[in-house]
Amino acid sequence: MNANIMPLSLEDTFRFSCSNNIPCFNECCGDLQQFLTPYDILRLKNCLGISSALFLKQYTARHTGPESGLPIITLKTNGSELKCPFVTPSGCSVYNHRPSSCRMYPLARVVSRSRETGEITEQYMLIKEPYCLGHNQKKTWTIRQWEENQGVGIYNKMNDLLMEIISLKNRLMPGRIDVKSEYFFYMACYNLDIFRSHIFEKGILDSLNLNSETLNAVKDDDEALLKLGFQWIKQMFS
Repeated sequence: MNANIMPLSLEDTFRFSCSNNIPCFNECCGDLQQFLTPYDILRLKNCLGISSALFLKQYTARHTGPESGLPIITLKTNGSELKCPFVTPSGCSVYNHRPSSCRMYPLARVVSRSRETGEITEQYMLIKEPYCLGHNQKKTWTIRQWEENQGVGIYNKMNDLLMEIISLKNRLMPGRIDVKSEYFFYMACYNLDIFRSHIFEKGILDSLNLNSETLNAVKDDDEALLKLGFQWIKQMFS
């Protein structure tokens, strides 16, 4: 079905509410082509209590970005209806750790970065799909209110760090990258548990002379580990 897409500014208002009392409940969890960011994967694999390697194998598919040449990850769907593997009749089974695109819905956030100044520009769009009755509800939001209510701030912060890397890579290294660089990118961004083992068991980052405080942080903190991975990949592309 075709969606009606409307540009919005941060202080524009829109009406939306979703609950299991609305007939279209869970409709947005079908017919999916769900892209997952590194931070999405971090949250989901920890929510499920499994390793990043097992999560990637069981729940995702790997592709190559047509413009960036970098590995990108999509969520495997179930059945002919292409349903999210985490949706249940009562709703999302991983709701507190749902991906950023789910949190933003019915909004989409598009970010660009100026090559001259490095300034990040945000653009927002309201997506109205014909089946969704949430737009007929009375609750009114600004974009700022919606982002705060949905806990999307940390997701945006981490996703913007990834965007910086992609922007840098496209500017300095357009097209496909070599197999080794592709492996390192995939590992540091998506397969965090393997990345951690490479740091402490294989000394993959010994040349960076990381201080003890940083090493202690990434032993147990996946968010710190992902930030370190972003930093390493950014240096690799510089």
